[in-house]
Amino acid sequence: MGKSVIILSDDEVAVLKESSLLVGRTLAEVARHIAPGVTTQKLDAIAEEFILDNGAIPGFKGLYGCPSTLLISVDDQVVHGLPGDRALQEGNVASVDCGVLMNGFYGDSAYTFCVGEVAPEVKKLLRVTQECLELGIAQAVENNRTGDIGFAIQQHAESNGYGVVRELVGHGLGRKLHEAPEVPNYGRRGHGVRLRSGMALAIEPMINMGVKEVKQMSDGWTVTTRDGKPSAHFEHDVVVRAGKAEVLSTFKYIEDVLEQKGELVKW
Repeated sequence: MGKSVIILSDDEVAVLKESSLLVGRTLAEVARHIAPGVTTQKLDAIAEEFILDNGAIPGFKGLYGCPSTLLISVDDQVVHGLPGDRALQEGNVASVDCGVLMNGFYGDSAYTFCVGEVAPEVKKLLRVTQECLELGIAQAVENNRTGDIGFAIQQHAESNGYGVVRELVGHGLGRKLHEAPEVPNYGRRGHGVRLRSGMALAIEPMINMGVKEVKQMSDGWTVTTRDGKPSAHFEHDVVVRAGKAEVLSTFKYIEDVLEQKGELVKW
């Protein structure tokens, strides 16, 4: 990550928002096809075609040697799962992380999907993780610090008995996918980098049903929970503002599709 925090102009934020919204539309296209029996590689191909058709390029593919458009992490996979011939099964949960590069700016968002009918305790994990995201976003205001975001996320996750991943963090966002500052999902109030209006952040809680510890698989990418229990991951792009953060990405496109399919989970 770069060391200098970037402050975006309103015009730059508008361009970044277009990229972020395209990620939401891409994830909605994935939502149309996600189902038991569908391979993660098939979902990756659908996303890549959709991004290219919309005048952008996949933000992850080729970056740091990433071979795919999407990173799809199933069940105990926390993040960075590589698409392949694995077919999704009834009862899985799948975090789908997507980035695009359009007009010089990156968008980056993630959503954890239920595949068919999922166990109630796993649904609760997803609900609490999404709540963690909302609580973190609420702290992304001018003159707060990154530790305020992390504290809000950590407190809510741990109060529900879940583990908060330490090794992977949110980040600044802009002309690079990963800008300063790092945005951990744990922290102390009043500590960390001071937030300034115009800073763009990707806030992304990664919450484990069990222990916080993770391990990396031999493919060099996939990160899993150390105890084999499920993990959930949701991510939004936001801009720090005075009083209330401006959320650039959206889950609305995804939720509209899931509702049409009769698969929208009501928390």
